[in-house]
Amino acid sequence: MANFYKDNDDLQFMFRHLDIASISGLTEEGFKFAEEFDTAPVDSDDAITNYELVLNSVGQLSGDFIDPRSEEIDREGTHHDGKNVTYAKGIAESLDALAKAQVMGFTLPHRFGGLNFPETVYTMATEMVSRADAGLMNLFGLQGIAGTINAFASEEIKQEYLYDFAAGKTTGAMVLTEPDAGSDLQACQVKAFQDESGQWYLHGVKRFITNGCGAVLLVMARSEPDRSGGLGLSLFVCGQGPTVHIRRIEDKLGIHGSPTCEIVFDNTPCKLVGERQRGLVTYVMALMNGARLGIAAQSMGIAEATYRIARDYAASREQFGVAIEKLPAVRDMIIDMKIAIETARALLYATSYSVDLMFGYEKADKNPPDDKSAGKEIKQKFKKYKRIAAMLTPMSKYYCSEMCNTVAYDSIQVLGGSGFMRDYACERYARDARITTIYEGTSQLQVVAAVRGVCGGTFAKYIDDLKALEYDPEVKDLLDILEADTAKLEECIAFVKDASIEYMDLYGRDIVDIAISIINGYLLCGQASTKVAMEVAVAENGSGQAGSISMKKRKMLLARRYITKEALKIASLAKLVISGDKSTFEQYEALVGPTPEDI
Repeated sequence: MANFYKDNDDLQFMFRHLDIASISGLTEEGFKFAEEFDTAPVDSDDAITNYELVLNSVGQLSGDFIDPRSEEIDREGTHHDGKNVTYAKGIAESLDALAKAQVMGFTLPHRFGGLNFPETVYTMATEMVSRADAGLMNLFGLQGIAGTINAFASEEIKQEYLYDFAAGKTTGAMVLTEPDAGSDLQACQVKAFQDESGQWYLHGVKRFITNGCGAVLLVMARSEPDRSGGLGLSLFVCGQGPTVHIRRIEDKLGIHGSPTCEIVFDNTPCKLVGERQRGLVTYVMALMNGARLGIAAQSMGIAEATYRIARDYAASREQFGVAIEKLPAVRDMIIDMKIAIETARALLYATSYSVDLMFGYEKADKNPPDDKSAGKEIKQKFKKYKRIAAMLTPMSKYYCSEMCNTVAYDSIQVLGGSGFMRDYACERYARDARITTIYEGTSQLQVVAAVRGVCGGTFAKYIDDLKALEYDPEVKDLLDILEADTAKLEECIAFVKDASIEYMDLYGRDIVDIAISIINGYLLCGQASTKVAMEVAVAENGSGQAGSISMKKRKMLLARRYITKEALKIASLAKLVISGDKSTFEQYEALVGPTPEDI
């Protein structure tokens, strides 16, 4: 029996390594809900026990039930008869199984039948579901729609929708993109208008809508026809009905189990969520940040799945009289894949943890204690973690999705010709992986968002927090390397600030890459200094014998290889950033040539 939680030592390590007790107390608001709800934990130990029981359950469901259906789902795809959309048989079965497991209201409050779990635990569940079926994750991961309704909608709307979300009776869609408004959401033109009675209606076309056939649609539309840009947009909720038409579903490269729809709204009745004119600036940005965290987790699941195929194949496939993992080029590739996955996982859960702290202190700030100094401290912590989460979220989405594509590509390479065939799932994982760097904001947009935090001071403050932690003496030399790397980044930041915003954006990816490498280095040193006692089996030779080293020792080796290799890359990137090369601006036409006339 497969269990995607129990068979993943690193995921279990992250659960124990993070201070889950702290975020459980914040999420449960001092465990006050235990007095009213039988399902609410009474203390942090009770909460942690509940979290792990659910993770074990989702891991078992993902390994035993969802994963075996994923290949057939990919081949069957979603059906559209010109009017109605029907999920692949396996998707419908898996959604039903998740609903029966009572995990479709992961972060919803107890009062709506939700689990009220932290984002960090939900992200772990999302990673496991993604490993089993990346397309299914897009439906499981849309729980953020319910979270947005809970955070911003009226009590009437919450009562109408959230119970069914928590029970798994309904799914939803975030309806943002339009034919002429993809990355530039401010260009949204779908109209929202009111009749004489004050009833709101939607009119227009939306495209590339994940699960657009869902029962609950959160729609961003232009409520202020005389106002362009983001301040003219509001957020609305509506259901399916005779005025909502699914014109078509997209024929896609991957994630075939997830329907991507084009929707036509023909004067569709709807309700306003929150306040007018805050649709994009407040509500959709919050929704998208949650979605970006979900795509980072999806990337982790895909990478984990395809890596395991490559690792198994390299150990069993013989060429030149030895298993191919004995060949230096293959061995190096396998090591780099594994380190990339664990490094990305470290960043993802540091991000999730910061998001939980942000949400926790935001709740506390809304109900401040009588002690004014304590209330002031809570407000400061909320602002601090809001800034950190705003920087780390695009970093995670960018880094994890790019890592996922690299690992998927390399997995096919390890298998050679076999990896190109449908005999192995590597080709499916590579197709599924490709979208992760595109939807919920391309890698380029994530870099633009992250570089502002790096150059604006948030990175420096976050690194100061990481430097202040207690580390094992054995990583002292690695910390010295990270200190030198940080000095190089500071030089880069000073240079681009003296240049221009345009120059900062030109070298934004290089700057963000350096910043992520430094953050990851500190996170890995922290893992290598952990007091978590876990043992893992590590194959030491080809004889079939195995040794056993502690996770602490293994993390020490991983941190050393990662930080020493990244230091060389950082030095090179830093030289490029401060080179002052502006050929991209000055020589574009000369370098790329004229636009092809026959396209």
